[in-house]
Amino acid sequence: MTIGWHFDNTYAKLPKTFIEKIKPTPVHDPNLVILNKELAEDLNLDFSKIDNKDLAKLFSGNVLPGDTSTIAQAYAGHQFGHFTMLGDGRAVLLGEHLVNNTKRFDIQFKGSGRTSFSRNGDGRAVLGPMLREYIISEAIHALKIPTTRSLAVVSTGEKVIRENLLPGAVLTRVASSHIRVGTFQYIAAKQNLNYLITLVDYTIKRHYPEIQSSNNKALDLLNLVMEKQCQLVVDWMRVGFIHGVMNTDNMTLSGETIDYGPCAFMDHYDPKTVFSSIDKFGRYSFSNQPPITKWNLARLAECLIPLIDKNEDTAIKIATEIIDNFQNIYELKWLNMMRDKLGLFGEDKNDIKLINNLLNWMETNQADYTNTFCYLMNINSIKNEVYKDKNFIDWFKNWQKRILINGGSQENSLELMKKNNPIVIPRNHKVEEALEAANNNELKPMNNLLSILKKPYVKQGNIEDFQVPAPISGEKYQTFCGT
Repeated sequence: MTIGWHFDNTYAKLPKTFIEKIKPTPVHDPNLVILNKELAEDLNLDFSKIDNKDLAKLFSGNVLPGDTSTIAQAYAGHQFGHFTMLGDGRAVLLGEHLVNNTKRFDIQFKGSGRTSFSRNGDGRAVLGPMLREYIISEAIHALKIPTTRSLAVVSTGEKVIRENLLPGAVLTRVASSHIRVGTFQYIAAKQNLNYLITLVDYTIKRHYPEIQSSNNKALDLLNLVMEKQCQLVVDWMRVGFIHGVMNTDNMTLSGETIDYGPCAFMDHYDPKTVFSSIDKFGRYSFSNQPPITKWNLARLAECLIPLIDKNEDTAIKIATEIIDNFQNIYELKWLNMMRDKLGLFGEDKNDIKLINNLLNWMETNQADYTNTFCYLMNINSIKNEVYKDKNFIDWFKNWQKRILINGGSQENSLELMKKNNPIVIPRNHKVEEALEAANNNELKPMNNLLSILKKPYVKQGNIEDFQVPAPISGEKYQTFCGT
């Protein structure tokens, strides 16, 4: 197949402790459901001369490209706070595809069969959750937030046992790497200093080459990862995204969003919003995402203690000071992000009060998070009486006055807001409609949704149906892990 694959598999050359060499388990009757042609182009891959039957064989793992070195990666993780030794229990990494000999991308199959890390699992994935990951990851990419991406989904022609018998599928995921906080936890648990040094050096070479000659690589790595993860969670908060399962094995060292399981977007503003069926106590709720990010980074810091300083007490003191600074970094980034959402230039001592007054009003009045900022941008496709509320009108007047401070203008503020406030997000009920139709072999709703989500900051015609939040009902919307 003259597709353009260019594999160079460095992770597969790491010590055996890091990996298991294994091939995907072939499937019975693969069929291509969707192929991301734009992403393929970005990867310098050309599938135009390959028919759908052969593409299905390729993206199911029944036929592998040349020069792959298929492995499952070992890692650990704190899952809802409890430490577990894990690993790729239903994923196989084909290898690292090089684009123009400079950019390196992991190509991974998700749902590709059992590995030694499966822990009694079947190693398979279900069509609905794989298409959910495809939709949401591509939406997050369009929202200009760092993320793993989805290249293809193939149905397997096999049934997978969950609560019911469900159609199986394999997702092809593309990532700058799959190195996680949990990868460091796994290696740290082995208590082999040479392995830890190997992982630090590998991660730095792959993601942070600017610190390769640093006097304290581990310390600089911790600082850089904290900066990236802090920015990532600020971006999630900007668009109302709730990851849903922020275990340490779902936090990447590259700063990309990974693992779209019980993820969803918030409709009406409620900081306690949680959708995951297994998150009974709101550990991964919307407002808890920043402190959980800090908590996860503290787990990374623990792994790096032996390399930060030879004196353990000194190393712990240094690492603690870095992690404790997370709050300061986050609060400043969050404040500036909210200023951008409101079109505010410069600083004013009353900015936090202005922002919090709006958020409190939204929460009290169950106002839609995304549409409230659309209203402020005068994008009035969605009519809502809630904005005639006296408290909102009073707030609006104060906001208008603030816009003109620091040389601001209505025009410049609007331009700033347009860059930071999406007009359309993957509304949960529209995602469910698309997935339900796809389960019945009707792909038009999903393709239509994907087309609209490609331009979230652009005012598109005839998208009102995709802007309206789900009707309020007695049933709480829930998302599921898919395993």
